[in-house]
Amino acid sequence: MTEPRLGDEYDNMLACIRCGACLTSCPTYVLSLEEAEGPRGRVGMARAVAEGHLPVTPDLLAHELNCLVCDACSAVCPAGVHMDPLQAVFRSAVANNQRPGVAARLVRGVVFGWLFMDMRRFRAFARMLWLYQRSGARWLARHLGVLRVLRLADAETLLPEISSSFVVPHDETYATADGSPKAMAFFAGCIMSTALAAIDRATIRVLQRSGCTVSNPAGQGCCGALHAHGGDLPRALELAKRNIEAFESTDGPVVVNSAGCGAMLKDYAHHLRRDASWSERARKFSSRVVDLSQALAPAALQVHRVASQKVVYQDACHLLHAQRISRQPRDLLRAIPGVELVEIDEAGLCCGSAGVYNVTNPVESRQLQQRKVDNALKVTPDLIVTANPGCLLQLRNGLAARGSHVAVKHLAEVLDEATGP
Repeated sequence: MTEPRLGDEYDNMLACIRCGACLTSCPTYVLSLEEAEGPRGRVGMARAVAEGHLPVTPDLLAHELNCLVCDACSAVCPAGVHMDPLQAVFRSAVANNQRPGVAARLVRGVVFGWLFMDMRRFRAFARMLWLYQRSGARWLARHLGVLRVLRLADAETLLPEISSSFVVPHDETYATADGSPKAMAFFAGCIMSTALAAIDRATIRVLQRSGCTVSNPAGQGCCGALHAHGGDLPRALELAKRNIEAFESTDGPVVVNSAGCGAMLKDYAHHLRRDASWSERARKFSSRVVDLSQALAPAALQVHRVASQKVVYQDACHLLHAQRISRQPRDLLRAIPGVELVEIDEAGLCCGSAGVYNVTNPVESRQLQQRKVDNALKVTPDLIVTANPGCLLQLRNGLAARGSHVAVKHLAEVLDEATGP
């Protein structure tokens, strides 16, 4: 074993029996039909590096880092190989072998190392983006070609309209009208509580209407998923410990409305299993984490009829594959009078968002985005619903590029509208 950090996932690698059941579920293999672009190939290469049989070359890194970490392979693997933690540990182990350019070093140092590590800084940055969108600076940047010169034109189109007010956790409690004792804690997230704060507020309202008293503990922050998938596992675990500590004073399930965050929070127990000081605390925390769709029962919500509409539910990879949640969101949508739920082809294939994949791997991301949009538009929906911020922005961007007026909403927004006065 030449790379000690990979030893933590060595048993995971050994579990692969090279049966190939994972291949057709893998987005990059579906696009390329190359062995090195499939899960079996990536596990084999990681194992060869761990055993000292294969050097870390630019070609190897290209294939490994092209993985979306969507966990579709994990969901179908008969041997139980779990790709997400394997990729997190591998990317962290080979981080020093990469020779990133100035932009990549800037992202790692400033975005991961400074911005996401402190929610006060993150909120200040989000307010600057809000000002950029509202002041006319965005119009100037687009029309003067500044974004094209900086090679940010495509990435900038993915930005949502930033909320004017944020959800700032400060140990507040949102009670129900009848003072129900049923307690839940809410994970506000970083992007969800700032750029998409309206979805966080909608989530809290729906939980209240379902009869839950919701606590929003101070001290919580970014879940660390972007760090883990970006090769910065130490900082991801630092964020994990902060979140575990923040929620230890709360009661009930920890409810998450972002599929990517939920998968990461549930993986804290795995990532910290060898840390004697944190393993048990992480296990207890992860066992409490539930997705919004798991926390709600259709019978507990008083829904009213909405305008008749054909609805596509877009499975977020980290909900469908990583958390194995598929039925619950659909049951909630079917319970709304006026909603006709329709399925699409390749429903489980990634939309190409995958954290910051649409920025780091724009070619593959675009191919997957257009494939998803094609499949969705075939059934002529009025609305596409998803449960992850990355999917939400990726689909909106893809539809806008087509000139389509099909709306894309988060599940919490739809439930808020159907249960509101």
